[in-house]
Amino acid sequence: MFIWDFAANPVLNALRDWFYSQTVGLLGEFFTQMGGMGVELFDLAWVQAVVLFFSRLAWALFGVSLVVSGFECGIEYASGRADLKQTALNVLKGFLAVSLFTTVPVRLYALSVSLQGMLSAGLTGSGQSIGELGSDILAELESGGVLEPSGQVQWGIGGNPVMLLFCVILMAYAVIKVFFSNLKRGGILLIQIAVGSLYMFSIPRGYTDGFVQWIKQVIGLCLTAFLQSTILVAGLMVFRDHALLGLGLMLSAGEVPRIAGAFGLDTTTRANISSAVYTAQAAVNTTRTIVQAVAK
Repeated sequence: MFIWDFAANPVLNALRDWFYSQTVGLLGEFFTQMGGMGVELFDLAWVQAVVLFFSRLAWALFGVSLVVSGFECGIEYASGRADLKQTALNVLKGFLAVSLFTTVPVRLYALSVSLQGMLSAGLTGSGQSIGELGSDILAELESGGVLEPSGQVQWGIGGNPVMLLFCVILMAYAVIKVFFSNLKRGGILLIQIAVGSLYMFSIPRGYTDGFVQWIKQVIGLCLTAFLQSTILVAGLMVFRDHALLGLGLMLSAGEVPRIAGAFGLDTTTRANISSAVYTAQAAVNTTRTIVQAVAK
């Protein structure tokens, strides 16, 4: 018993902790790979064709908007209220937006997925090999840090098997919820890029509110991709020592989109789609009016 308490039991506990960390690290790597699949979605030929179509549509709307903004500036100039500097600035904003709206969201999403993978690996120590673990155990044995009796695993929930089963169910619920969120994130980003093209008619004319909201949605999507998996992995690491606190962290990972939406970083596409459709209808109606006026 003396040898077990002061040598064998601490070594087995260190091995148990290492195995748990590697398992959680594997889950974090799995979510990173899922996020990478969302990035790789934009390498597919048909997706690139869709993005190219909406890019051409955005350039066409930008061209029409330049003509409309020119007419509006001429009308204001005739009444003495024209602001050429602001008009030129709006055109520059539109040019930058139409040039970057198909590339910057994908790069930003790839960066968030990469950061999430590196942070998850740092939290779990998943890159540590069994040899490095053995070296750490020997070093702690030599320093006397492990030569203390260790008790049973302290989950913080007692020994009730019903409570343990309840915690496992909540853990599985949190993991599955984050799994499905990661699964659809690449498609949501593609939809957001498609919707963003419809705002290119408004920016050169000085109406940027809808496009600013679109930018917030893209930022919210990337922030959610980073925070959800990271908080889930952190909760799994805390669950080993404090089960209820770890469950709280894991369940809070599913609330990231709602909290981001409360601060203006809404990750849904419903509101943006209706606003973009209204913008597109305004573009069609304005173009029809200009064509009829020129024909007369």
